[in-house]
Amino acid sequence: MKKQSYGMKWLSVEVVVILVGLLFLAPFYFVLTNSFKGFAELLVDTSGLPKSLSWDNYARAWEVLNFPRAFLNSLLITLFSALCMVVAASMAAYRLLRHPSRINRVLFSLFVAAMVVPFQAIMIPLVQVGNWLQFLNSIPGIIFCYTGLGVSFSIFLYHGFMKSIPLEVEEAAVMDGCNPYGIFWRIVFPLLKPMTITVIVLQSLWMWNDFLLPLLVLQKPELQTIQLATNTLFGQYLKQWDLALAALVMGIVPILTFFLVLQKHVIQGITAGAVKG
Repeated sequence: MKKQSYGMKWLSVEVVVILVGLLFLAPFYFVLTNSFKGFAELLVDTSGLPKSLSWDNYARAWEVLNFPRAFLNSLLITLFSALCMVVAASMAAYRLLRHPSRINRVLFSLFVAAMVVPFQAIMIPLVQVGNWLQFLNSIPGIIFCYTGLGVSFSIFLYHGFMKSIPLEVEEAAVMDGCNPYGIFWRIVFPLLKPMTITVIVLQSLWMWNDFLLPLLVLQKPELQTIQLATNTLFGQYLKQWDLALAALVMGIVPILTFFLVLQKHVIQGITAGAVKG
């Protein structure tokens, strides 16, 4: 009876988890199936399968949105912002952790406190400062903004992960005559691989799908990201849902594939980062 009740309990949990999973996957079903429908069919039958598998929406969205350029803009912004975060956050977290002092503890507390500040509270001052520094309508400018906005969370993750790295490894490198920069880049940083991948994936998901910051910073059409380009399909009097859904699918597939490939490293990095020294 005990084994039977235990089995029924976990079976019920699995059924609930499957139902919740299907609920979360429902939007993907609607986006994918409706991306193959014409505009008239989409309005008549939203939940049904398409009558024929047509790629016309994808071809038209590719041309109308100039999708290759929008994809390149999103890729450049996401790639270089993530790289800047990794370099800045890993070095800062190492310094804050390995050189404990009152100033470093205060700085780490400020970085953690900055994580709870909503972007909407600072977006107007950010645009004003960006305009003063001539960062608006500039790919390097928005990369700088993303790096500043995401470095606090990245430092928090790196700081927790580095506590699991034995200090004896660095002491041995010092005995071998390695300088501080060599200790970090040759000894410590390779050990941060799980957390580095975690930071890159999590921050890339945020930046790739972000709409508000590019809307504020990038005003020129040739600098639009995928999200900004897709938004042009929704006007005051006309909403081109057929092309927008196709554009959404083309925008989701790259970042979704990227996440699924590196998912196991993300789980490993978050789990290891939970270890306290």
